[in-house]
Amino acid sequence: MDEYLYFRGKKLRYGYTTGSSATAATKAALLYLLDDGKHDIPEVTIKLPSGNPLTISVNSLEKRNDCTLASVIKDGGDDPDVTHGLEIYSKVSLRNDSKINIFGGTGVGKVTKKGLPVAPGNSAINPVPLKMIRETVEEILSEGFGADVEISVPKGEETAKKTLNAKLGIIGGISILGTTGIVKPMSEESWKSSLAIELKQSIAEYDSNEAVFLFGNRGKSYLEDNFTQRAGQGIIISNFVGYMFDRACEYQVRKVYFIGELGKFVKVAGGIFHTHSRVSDAKMEILTANALLVEESTENMKKIMASNTTEEATKYIEKTEVYSLLAEKAKQKCEEYCRRNGWDMEVETLIISAEKEVLGNSRHFFDNFKRKRK
Repeated sequence: MDEYLYFRGKKLRYGYTTGSSATAATKAALLYLLDDGKHDIPEVTIKLPSGNPLTISVNSLEKRNDCTLASVIKDGGDDPDVTHGLEIYSKVSLRNDSKINIFGGTGVGKVTKKGLPVAPGNSAINPVPLKMIRETVEEILSEGFGADVEISVPKGEETAKKTLNAKLGIIGGISILGTTGIVKPMSEESWKSSLAIELKQSIAEYDSNEAVFLFGNRGKSYLEDNFTQRAGQGIIISNFVGYMFDRACEYQVRKVYFIGELGKFVKVAGGIFHTHSRVSDAKMEILTANALLVEESTENMKKIMASNTTEEATKYIEKTEVYSLLAEKAKQKCEEYCRRNGWDMEVETLIISAEKEVLGNSRHFFDNFKRKRK
C-alpha cells in the first residue's frame, strides 16, 4: 500500500488484513474460473468496508477440472504482525443455484467457544471478511448462480501458535480478520479487540456478571496460586484500563476484581486509564503525594520521589497503609469512570508486590472473591 503514518519520527507503511487478502484471492479465483483460465490476472481491486478501493497483487493462479485456486501474499505493512507474508488461498467452484458457501480449509481455525463473533463449530472467518467475500462474489456472478469458496492458509496452524487463538478457543489455524480491511502500523486495535473477545467469552463461560482483570503475569500467577477456582476468569488487560472498563460497561458487568502490581495501580489511583509509560509517567509523583497523606517522613518522601521504580520506592515506605489507600483510590477512580459511561459497577482492587505478596487492597476485596456469583 502507498499509505503511511509517522510513529515516533518513523515513516511506517500501512498493510492489509487477512480478510482483505482472502477477498482478493477469491475475486482472482472467480474471475479466472469464469475466464476458463485463458488470461493471467496480475492484480485485483476489492472494495473495503469504507467503500474505498484497494488493489492487491495476485501471487498464484491454478485451473483445475471444476474449480480454480488463487493466492495472495498477506502484507501487514510495517506493523509487527505474525500473519505478514502468509500465503492465503481461495478455491472457488461454481454452483447451479444462488447459494454462496464460504468456509475455511487447511490452516483456518475452527471456533470451539462461545463469545466470539463466529458461532462454535464454524470456521474462524469473522463477519466483516465474510461479508466482503460474499459481496465480491455476488457482484461478479450472474443471477441464479452461486459458488463454494474455501479459504486456506498452508502455514496457518503453525502461525496460530504465536497468537491468542488457542486461548480464545480457536483451534487448527489462524482467524480471517479485519473490520476495516486495512492494517494500521503499530496499531493496538487488534490486541484490544482480542481482549474484548476474551472478556465476552469469560462472561459467557462462567455465566457470571463478574470479571477479573489482571495487569500482567504476576497477577496471573498470584490468582493461580491463591484462587485456583477463579484463575480461568483472569484476563490480562495490559495497559488498556479505560478500554477494558468501557467494554465491561458495554457488556453490563456488575463487578470487577482488579489485581496487579503497584507501578500500574499508582497510575490508576491518579485517574490514569492507559498505563503505558509513553502515555503517562507520573507514578512517583502520585506515590509521593499519597505517602504525604499517610504522614510518611519528609526524608522518606524525598527518597520515594527520587526512586527509579516503584519497586525501589517500596524500600523507603514505612507507612504501609499507603498501599490500601492507593487501592481504595484506584477502586474509586474506576467506579467513577464507569458512572461517566452511564453504568453502575462495583470494583475491588488488590495491589501485589514483585514477589506476588499482598501490599494493599480495597476494603471488601476478600469478602466475596472466593465464591463465584451467578
